[in-house]
This record gives sequence, structure tokens and C-alpha cells, in this order.
Amino acid sequence: MTLALIDGRSGSGKTSYARRLAAADGTRVLHMDDIYEGWHGMAIGTATLERLLTEQAAGRVARWQNWDWYADDWGPGQELRPGESLIVEGCGSVTAVTAALAGRVIWLEAPESIRHERALERDGDDSWWELWKRQEAVHLAEHDPRSLATEIVDTADC
Repeated sequence: MTLALIDGRSGSGKTSYARRLAAADGTRVLHMDDIYEGWHGMAIGTATLERLLTEQAAGRVARWQNWDWYADDWGPGQELRPGESLIVEGCGSVTAVTAALAGRVIWLEAPESIRHERALERDGDDSWWELWKRQEAVHLAEHDPRSLATEIVDTADC
């Protein structure tokens, strides 16, 4: 099993970077967007990921429900099997617990002006930006994911 984690603030290019990595060998990608409990759920997503990866590492099937952003509720169930290779992308994916289980820990960064522009282009709306930015700040203060990274990538020119 291989595990790669890709963390960074919103708009830093995590999803695109994960797609490129996965295209090289077909590795499954888990998007943190699928395990956040909506716009207020980054901490829940982080705790859920720690549980999932710990269960997988212990040889158990890890189960969760995806968040349905349109219904604003939990949706279909998913599972992660022991030994299954995985790329996890999303803010909140890197903590001391998850990094200890990963072969690669990647931190993506770009200036806020570029990230904000990308997020607005991607979503067509930035009404969530400040709320999410506060949750990112809490994650950074509690877990310092950049310091746990094995690779730091500047995506400003990507």
C-alpha cells in the first residue's frame, strides 16, 4: 500500500495535483470534500480521515459516508480496504497521525490573491471564503501540516 497526502489552503491546486499523481498509476483519490460535514466541517473531516487511515493501517476495512453538498447531509457509504493505495487531497488531510502513515506528504502553496482567484473561478462564488479561511487557520495552528511535509510545492505558476 502507498499513501500520499496533499494539503494546502483553498485554491492551492490540491485536486489538480492529485489528479496528475493518480493518472500516473491509477491510484484511488479520496477528496476531503467528501468527508467534511459541509462548510463548517473541516475538523470533522480531519478526525474522520485520521480514523479511516488508522483503521486501514490496522488491517481493517474503513467505512464512512460521503457528504452530499447538494442535500446538505450525509450520502452514500464508502469503504477503504486494507492495503489499498490512496491519494488523499484536501485541507485538513495532514496531521501528525496521518503523516506518520504516509509515504509522501505534500504541501502546496501559493499567494492568497492567486488562490482566491482560482477558487472564485472554480466555484463562481466566494461567499464561503472567509469561513473556510478561519478553519484553515485553526488546522494550521493545531497541526502545522507544512512542517510535516516531505515535499513543498509552490503552485503559483501552475
